[in-house]
Amino acid sequence: MDSTTSDNDHRPPGGEGPSSSSSVSSTAGAAPGGTADKQPRASVAPLSRYESQKRRDWNTFLQYIRNQRPPLALAGCGGAHVIEFLRYIDQFGKTKVHAPGCAFFGCPNPPAPCPCPLRQAWGSLDALIGRLRAAYEESGGKPETNPFAARAVRFYLRDVRDSQAKARGIRYEKKKRKRTPPSTGGDAGEHSSTAAVLGGGGGSGSSLPEGSTTAPPGGSSIP
Repeated sequence: MDSTTSDNDHRPPGGEGPSSSSSVSSTAGAAPGGTADKQPRASVAPLSRYESQKRRDWNTFLQYIRNQRPPLALAGCGGAHVIEFLRYIDQFGKTKVHAPGCAFFGCPNPPAPCPCPLRQAWGSLDALIGRLRAAYEESGGKPETNPFAARAVRFYLRDVRDSQAKARGIRYEKKKRKRTPPSTGGDAGEHSSTAAVLGGGGGSGSSLPEGSTTAPPGGSSIP
């Protein structure tokens, strides 16, 4: 391939390179000394890992409801639709969940492989719902109509947690919040506390169509 073809491949979709008039206009604002005027550009701070993941998860859910037949509007989503979404993404999990008839049922460290399916770990689903719940309200949704905060969704996550704990032989415990004593020189009503952290983790993580699931700040969706 000659150099002309190579240059055309890197041109914008219009196929036309910069014209001579644009070159002239770019130098029209040059100062008498020959140095072009430099205008400050506003720098955009990059999104954090959590915000980036939240955006990907939100786009994944919106694409999921658009692909329904008939397409489902966000305003018509309820807890049942969220549970269907969680069941759909279960196929992309990477956590081995032993079936009741498996010889390794309840074994946290099985000594050999087994044909049991891979599922989304409870911790990953819980973190996902936390991000989607926040994204819904950031997109203008009202907290009282948030389908990701529905009671049915909390019950579903609780069932997943309990069933996976039995199947994998692990325990999910919610650690108590640690409070530091108030300082003598400050307001006695002010206390600093750490956020509730779930013990046991979420297994080997998850693999959603739009990326990984990193736990959000704020702890579990299950009280």
